[in-house]
Amino acid sequence: MNNHQPVWAIVGGGNGGQSLAAHLGLMEFTVRLYDIFPDTVDAIQNQGGIHVNGAVNGFGKVALATTDLSAAVAGADVIMVVAPAIAHHSIAKACAPLLQNGQILFVHPGATGGALEFAAILEKQQCAARVTIAESNSLLYACRSRAPGHTSILGIKKELMVAALPAVDTSRALSILNTAFPQMVAGKNVLETSLGNPNAMMHPAPTLLNTSLIESDRDWLYYWDGITPSIGAFVEAMDRERMAIGAALDLTLPPIRQWYAEAYGAVGDTLSQAVKNNPAYENVAGQHSLRTRYLLEDIPTGLIPMASLAKLLGVDAGRIETIIALGRYVLDDDLAQHARTVETLGLAGMTAAQIQQYLLTGAHA
Repeated sequence: MNNHQPVWAIVGGGNGGQSLAAHLGLMEFTVRLYDIFPDTVDAIQNQGGIHVNGAVNGFGKVALATTDLSAAVAGADVIMVVAPAIAHHSIAKACAPLLQNGQILFVHPGATGGALEFAAILEKQQCAARVTIAESNSLLYACRSRAPGHTSILGIKKELMVAALPAVDTSRALSILNTAFPQMVAGKNVLETSLGNPNAMMHPAPTLLNTSLIESDRDWLYYWDGITPSIGAFVEAMDRERMAIGAALDLTLPPIRQWYAEAYGAVGDTLSQAVKNNPAYENVAGQHSLRTRYLLEDIPTGLIPMASLAKLLGVDAGRIETIIALGRYVLDDDLAQHARTVETLGLAGMTAAQIQQYLLTGAHA
């Protein structure tokens, strides 16, 4: 495989997947895109790429759009999984027999525990290939695809944290990822990226606390209208629990408002003000149903693994646990089907020191 001009396989043809494929195509990389929906694949394959506007503009060529996963990933330098976190389990199982030595399997983003879940599943599936598993703490873009083969990149983060499992492989992963995305920087390990997951803070609590607005007939803006001063203050208090979990693992996690300043250059005296100072959020519409990925994905693959880690490490996470419980009650759904826990992430029964060693070396004590 050619490390100077990597071949990229994008697994997932939604908002993020199409935006990444278009951007990489504009940068003249060889890009393949896999998706399970034939309509998406056919539209992109027939026109030979994806139209993109916003922060970048033009037509990004896509060498192959396919519903055949093996055709997409064969010989690719980077396999970038850009799919809902609740699909990671099935994607990992499907990839296991297809992977080749030296490939980078990049979970973008990993939500909370993406790389750990992929590693656990590849081990269970007895994957023989020696691959580098990496994840980011968030998606590189704020973006929306209005139709197959067309996408809008509303904003591009100024900095995006990436780490590999084991962490000793992070520099190798970044040496290839940085050929296209120089703003990707090294995190200490995949729990720094996982606990840096902003969606777990910004989606479940505000969604549940805006239930009446969601179920009204009113059109509204998620960040402009939904992150009120009181809701923003609650999120910042919940965010301090996230940081405490990190501190128990010797990780210094930035507060959510600092994350906005670093990622988007958006600042404010409160979280409510900061999100309103982020132009990328200006037109993000509020949802009209509670059955949204903001709950169905960001609770089981965001908050639940954080709460599970907190319990293992003896950290108080009362607000996180409250939002998990409220989500279960309001949805009348235990949200257990896709839930990540220390058991599914291969961390059960480990001390903080043992977890840190595993993250560094990839070897269980």
